[in-house]
Amino acid sequence: MKSAENILPPSPEKEIKEPHLNIILTTDEDDDRPVYLSGNFNQWVTQDKNFLMEKVGQGLYHFKFPENFKYPDELLYKFTRGDWSEVEIDKYGNRTENRSCKQHNGVRREHVAKWRHNWLPFKSTFLPQVHLISKEFEIPQLNKTRKVWALLPHDYDTTTEHYPVMYLQDAQNLFNEKAKYGNWEIDKKLAVMAEYKIGKIIVIAVEHAEKERLIEYNVGNTVLGSGQGKKYIRFLTDTLKPFVDTNFRTKPERDYTGIGGSSMGGLVSIFSGIMYPEVFGKLMIFSPSLWVVPKIKLSFLDMEEPQETRIYLYAGGDESATMIDHVQHFKKRLLKRKTLEDKMKVRLSINEFGKHNEVHWSDEFPKAIEWLFFSNKDE
Repeated sequence: MKSAENILPPSPEKEIKEPHLNIILTTDEDDDRPVYLSGNFNQWVTQDKNFLMEKVGQGLYHFKFPENFKYPDELLYKFTRGDWSEVEIDKYGNRTENRSCKQHNGVRREHVAKWRHNWLPFKSTFLPQVHLISKEFEIPQLNKTRKVWALLPHDYDTTTEHYPVMYLQDAQNLFNEKAKYGNWEIDKKLAVMAEYKIGKIIVIAVEHAEKERLIEYNVGNTVLGSGQGKKYIRFLTDTLKPFVDTNFRTKPERDYTGIGGSSMGGLVSIFSGIMYPEVFGKLMIFSPSLWVVPKIKLSFLDMEEPQETRIYLYAGGDESATMIDHVQHFKKRLLKRKTLEDKMKVRLSINEFGKHNEVHWSDEFPKAIEWLFFSNKDE
């Protein structure tokens, strides 16, 4: 590793003569994660290898802009550890404003006190309002009742805005601090997203059926036997969504309506999007149990007038021997449909070390929400 002396100009006079802009970054909180520059010069991409900083010492990084770089009038940028969930923050844990620079040469010294880790810490003032819709919401299609929650934007009561809606399965594991296997911490992630003004959304969280969870999320006749998934999906589309759209300030159109979940919750969410593409335009699918239905029929997606559907797929390499293969194959099948050419947008996120648990789904949640609802990027 180089020493600081090898990259730092020895005197102010030398700095002025540097023909290209050099950025020297020091940080009090260092680890093995790489550091990137993200700014108005690369569409704020957070893992742009062209703007990867070189680590030259403990807590010391360097970047030299290339000779052919076209400088904007004002260079705006931030430092990240590879994602907005790992962006720089100040020593008190607060977000920092964009850095600004009008230099085109010489040396600019910057300092980062701390970094976010998996979107945390969060500010309690931005936490969503957790509203219990009902302890016993009726599911007439299954002759059952269920606990259903709504997470509303922190300022819902003081605005007149209408919001997109994401319907999520397995509510017990989404924000419950006492969950047996941990939780996604979606309340905290939504707080950070609100603080960064990424976008605000309503989340409707439906609790699973405990011992009957697999039966309820199983659609049709599969390797698990005969399931009740079709009736459960009809509950979501025919009963729950009309109630939500009537009682909350939603944007009810399919372009603003999503559904998602993990494992079997991810599988039933896939079928929801396939069976009711006119209802759900966004699918958030984490570690889906595709082994249950190796060959899902996609003919339901053949709408008379196809509209854009966005699907965020996630898989971990340490979940099973086949998880990544199943998800990659599913993506290929989605993109092969000629009837949906240019309409199907699929982002596949793979963590080679990811396990089948709430910790990794928690990390993906804000990334998925941002891309599905608040981004124009195709992939």
